[in-house]
Amino acid sequence: MSDAQTDVRAYTLRLELVDEPGELLRSLRPIAEHGGNLLSIFHERGNVTPRGHIPVEVDIEATPDRFETIVDGLRDAGINVIQAGTERYSEGMTIILSGHLIDTDLSDTLSQIQETKSATVTDISLSAPAGASDISSARMKLATESGSTEEVLSVIRDIAEEKDLRLVEPLTTGGAE
Repeated sequence: MSDAQTDVRAYTLRLELVDEPGELLRSLRPIAEHGGNLLSIFHERGNVTPRGHIPVEVDIEATPDRFETIVDGLRDAGINVIQAGTERYSEGMTIILSGHLIDTDLSDTLSQIQETKSATVTDISLSAPAGASDISSARMKLATESGSTEEVLSVIRDIAEEKDLRLVEPLTTGGAE
């Protein structure tokens, strides 16, 4: 048998849950259903993320194959996975979107970014000085999978074009300085 089928390892999952009864249980189901062994749960009920959700850290044991299936199962269940394992989201970037963010459904914009499965929004700051119906701007911090920054930026460019938003991209370097 290959290493991915037999080598049980410990992994940490950082989740962001809605503060509603049953959400913690709902997030644990995909772990159990896909063969993960629960080691510990740290539920930070007193803290809230910038989106108003509850951060939860779950330590599990699983084979690498099962771990990937667990992460996919969590996402399929609508659970926001902030970090999975140690290397999944190893790169970060900050972008700025401006325009009619609220009128073009900011929630939908965030959902489209999350659907890339190569990135997650870890922080957002919204400014709407003239109110919700006028131009606003959002600074978003994203965590991305190693090597997927350009793919994620391409998706965000498409979203910005579709919604007539202005995108300020992060500065990137191309090689040694």
